[in-house]
Amino acid sequence: MPMTLDPAQTVRQFATDVPNATRIFEQLGIDYCCGGGKSLSEACAQARLSVDDVLHSLEQGSAKAVTGKEAADFQLYSLRQLVNHIVEAHHGYVKQEIPRIQKLLAKVVSVHGKNHPELADAQAVFAGLGEELTSHMMKEEMILFPYISRMEEAVEEKGHKPLAPFGTVSNPVQMMEMEHESAGNALKELRSLTSDYVPPQDACFSYRTLFSALETFEKDLHQHIHLENNILFPKAEKMEAGN
Repeated sequence: MPMTLDPAQTVRQFATDVPNATRIFEQLGIDYCCGGGKSLSEACAQARLSVDDVLHSLEQGSAKAVTGKEAADFQLYSLRQLVNHIVEAHHGYVKQEIPRIQKLLAKVVSVHGKNHPELADAQAVFAGLGEELTSHMMKEEMILFPYISRMEEAVEEKGHKPLAPFGTVSNPVQMMEMEHESAGNALKELRSLTSDYVPPQDACFSYRTLFSALETFEKDLHQHIHLENNILFPKAEKMEAGN
């Protein structure tokens, strides 16, 4: 049942409850992953958008037939299903794309770097982002996600919850969210350095391919962070608390 569209509610509530909301936020440049805790009114003010126009877009989007897997579907997933989806669909994609984009950046910088010095800055930002994400995903896959899966199994079997090596799940969640925010800032810097991924007139095929790859990477990471910050982590904290 659709939620009441109240601009005082958080962006996170819209992103998780309204079909097509994440697509609409992506198109409008509203941060629904790291900035999901802001009210829609605040987010619109930051993005210099009319709240009424955004609400109208959300109403239209939720009324359309939903194709594919929207964020609202993931609310129905078990924690293990969410974890598996994130690892297979998003972690797998990031691991595959980091080396590909790094090679494209190296090629484009070597050819166009003299005329476009901002490319070297983008290369440095992406290198840092790649290192951070690689470490981040390893911590999730080796420590946090296995604990969440074991905890859910124990709850289903009415057994004792596993002893958390980190005290409470909220501790690593807080760290992961801080790292998500850092990654989000890197994405914003990349978008700024690339003029919203619009290639210049002298861009060759590789240059255009690079910008397209970076933009797709950004969209995937937004959805990736949204699933963790707005759905998986709150569900895990709620389950650990016994709610």
